[in-house]
Amino acid sequence: MSGAPLRVWLERDGALLRLRLSRPRANLVDAAMIAALAEAFAAHRGRPGLLGALLDAEGSDFSFGASVEEHLPEGCEQMLKSLHALILQIVEWPAPVLVAVQGRCLGGGLELAMTGSLIFAGENAKLGQPEMQLGVFAPAASCLLPPRIGQAAAEDLLFSGRTLEAAEAKALGLAHAVAPDPQAAALAYFDAHLASKSGACLGFAVAAARGGYVKRLRRRLAEVERLYLDGLMNTRDANEGLQAFLARRTPRWEHR
Repeated sequence: MSGAPLRVWLERDGALLRLRLSRPRANLVDAAMIAALAEAFAAHRGRPGLLGALLDAEGSDFSFGASVEEHLPEGCEQMLKSLHALILQIVEWPAPVLVAVQGRCLGGGLELAMTGSLIFAGENAKLGQPEMQLGVFAPAASCLLPPRIGQAAAEDLLFSGRTLEAAEAKALGLAHAVAPDPQAAALAYFDAHLASKSGACLGFAVAAARGGYVKRLRRRLAEVERLYLDGLMNTRDANEGLQAFLARRTPRWEHR
């Protein structure tokens, strides 16, 4: 796959960092995408006058999720560790991160979106964690979903693997707003509510609001990472599900 996985630029006189996933249609959250996002957030951390970031994506879909090939036993540990490090990096970033999603926002793509403060969903958006359909679970989403939408609603999505339409995502509190143009809606929010603020004060507000959440998230990510690697990936069915997906066939579960 050619070309940089991520476009990065500043606008609003340097007050807004723009980050755009740039490998449509899938915009996979693979090793290259994770590395590019980590580099961009690190490079602009603490930039004077920066009041926020907007993460969006090229093409008709935000992201199909993580690379299934990188979930296979030989590579999944490195993939999980790098993704979880990125998630912590973003939730600890000292300015609000807005996310605009359109089309499919699934799996690792939704986990990435949930690192932001607010998700603006297009009217055609479909959000979900379909990992259970492959015989695995979503480690980061297991930590990120319950604080956003409540335990019962999170368990519904994590256990069923079903996909939400934009309106239901908003009703649950997963999406902040639904709009025909989610990027325009996110920019309008930035202009109305963040652009006039002090960057220094906003940074302290972010730290105050997210301090306890970040501490819990760091502990929980470590716990689910070990559960995934030491427990799930030693089951026959997890490996069968991944191989069946890659072979485009129906998995044959043995419940072990």
